[in-house]
Amino acid sequence: MRQAVPLGVPDPFLYAEENGSPHVFVNSMEATRIRELGLFKVRVSEELGMDELIASGVDRRELEAQLALRAIASLGLKRASVPGNFPVWLADRLRAEGVELEVDQELFDDRRRAKTEAQLAGMSRAQRAAEAAMDACRELLRRAEIRGDELLLDGEQLTVERVKADMSVVFAAHDATADEYIVAPGAQGAVGHDMGSGPIRPNTPLVVDIFPRDNASAVYTDMTRTFVVGDVPDEVREWHRLCKEALDAAVAEIRAGVEARAVFDLTCDILEAAGEPTQRTKKPGETLADGFFHGLGHGVGLEVHEAPGMGRLADKTLVAGDVVTVEPGLYRAGYGGVRLEDIVLVTDDGAKILTDYPYDLEP
Repeated sequence: MRQAVPLGVPDPFLYAEENGSPHVFVNSMEATRIRELGLFKVRVSEELGMDELIASGVDRRELEAQLALRAIASLGLKRASVPGNFPVWLADRLRAEGVELEVDQELFDDRRRAKTEAQLAGMSRAQRAAEAAMDACRELLRRAEIRGDELLLDGEQLTVERVKADMSVVFAAHDATADEYIVAPGAQGAVGHDMGSGPIRPNTPLVVDIFPRDNASAVYTDMTRTFVVGDVPDEVREWHRLCKEALDAAVAEIRAGVEARAVFDLTCDILEAAGEPTQRTKKPGETLADGFFHGLGHGVGLEVHEAPGMGRLADKTLVAGDVVTVEPGLYRAGYGGVRLEDIVLVTDDGAKILTDYPYDLEP
């Protein structure tokens, strides 16, 4: 069965794979740089009669449909697998022209799991950028002065916005991009993917979750640390200890052939034994706002969140070449939380930690 999918590498209008040979159909202005990648047989839209179609006065949508139909016809494509986000309008047109389509998202997810050497090199660069940005955050926290319930830096209140400004400079200096990332003080750190805003207070946890993309390879990384400036509350210190214990246990368990769900269950065992609620212990229909309310991790690559997932819905066996996050967390709604996250490469005999950063609560 052949595969067909609109693909973002960059701006092709169709990607198709036939017997392992990948074809990319692109506008002529993109052809040269895609050929330089050496990964695809590149076909340009002019070969398919784009100029004649434009001259005929067809609208843009019809132009796209005709180019796709002609590209598929040039390959003799009659039957194909497509991902779940394949455009419905295009699927309708292809089927109307006799092309049989099967939606098989798993096929496309799984083919991206094992990372290439170039992707791993890009992820390493992104990770070094993340660690340098985390250093910039820590440096601001170290310099801050506690004044009552405020943190002051150079006489002004330290804010998330100030921290992110310094971190963004570091990302750029490392040829990495982070369109958004989490610097979440206090209660914001216990709200899903709240990106964080406003003042950073002393004696309360600050969750810093950053996921920059290496510009050269377009590959992401992902890491999280939690900091407290001032006195660390006993509850926060215990959450941190438990998260580190769970992270260490999970990393020790990860290797090719292990069920992703089993790694999630192992971390739940540790946290539940300490009396913390998890997704396994909540009642059916209950919204879990405290404790360990999310999955353990996920794959990372050309997207921040890829297969395989490591949560209660996990149904994959880890394979060598997977790159996954390990991110246990504990939270209390309205107060805050602690999360620690490393990124690891799955090998036949274990997990290689790609993150190289301390876990200290005090910055």
